[in-house]
Amino acid sequence: MPKHQLRPPGDFPPASLIRRLAAMFYDFLLCVALLLVVGLIYQQGILRLVYSGEELMALSQAGALDVDPILASLMLVSLFAFFAKFWTHNGQTLGMQVWGIRVQNPDGSAIDLWQALLRFFVAIASWLCLGLGYLWMLWDKDKRTWHDRYSESVVVQLPKRSKR
Repeated sequence: MPKHQLRPPGDFPPASLIRRLAAMFYDFLLCVALLLVVGLIYQQGILRLVYSGEELMALSQAGALDVDPILASLMLVSLFAFFAKFWTHNGQTLGMQVWGIRVQNPDGSAIDLWQALLRFFVAIASWLCLGLGYLWMLWDKDKRTWHDRYSESVVVQLPKRSKR
């Protein structure tokens, strides 16, 4: 299956660390909202189908709902779905659109689902290493982070749109 080329096409410079961090902060706020909605739907919808109100209250007071692997899995899958949809469709999350950056293959095509999965988990590992995977781009000759390298993708800065 041929990869779809992203628009606008062109050879763009690597995105700066500041732009990447700004886009991440914007996406962080969106992800918090997404996780709140997923948690609300799970706790007020799914759990209410299984348990009565009194049973849920008793479970909550006993601390049984503090660590819920099903909820954690749903949240992780939801976050991945958010990023994968944007990255594989047009190469930009909402935060990336605001800051004019895009993730793509070196040939200008959109990344595939496997690359998105690799980017997602290596980016998490990059943060768990106190951000070292992101700071790596300051010393990298191609200005790429760990997840850029591992997923064989690049993050570029798009030109500003001309106002007509």
